[in-house]
Amino acid sequence: MKGSPPNPDEQAWILEKLRRDLEIRRRGYRERALALFPHVCASCGREFSGRRLKELTVHHKDHNHENNPPDGSNWELLCVYCHDHEHEKYKLKGYVDGLTQVEQPKSSPMATPFEKLDDLLKDKRKESDSDQSQET
Repeated sequence: MKGSPPNPDEQAWILEKLRRDLEIRRRGYRERALALFPHVCASCGREFSGRRLKELTVHHKDHNHENNPPDGSNWELLCVYCHDHEHEKYKLKGYVDGLTQVEQPKSSPMATPFEKLDDLLKDKRKESDSDQSQET
């Protein structure tokens, strides 16, 4: 046994906390987006329901996670695969044509292992460009 069950006061407190957490999640943008839009990936068109609904994510069209208008105009539902693809396109946009530099979205409060990778790649490109110019 892992211990005695909580007393009635503790049970009431736990239930109230669970209800509050559920209400906060309901007011969260994912739940609002799922209520507003059909459960279909806006990119590939796959439909999601039941247990697979968790594979449907909310994508912020302007890449700003703080921009959550109540009408959902900044959101689209994407499956996890299309969502990853969309963010990769956004990150690579400045590198593809070589002319435009896109504004990076606000950084996440979580640490990322590849946070400085773009800077390292830029340094490598500069080195290879200068090496090639010296060879010619």
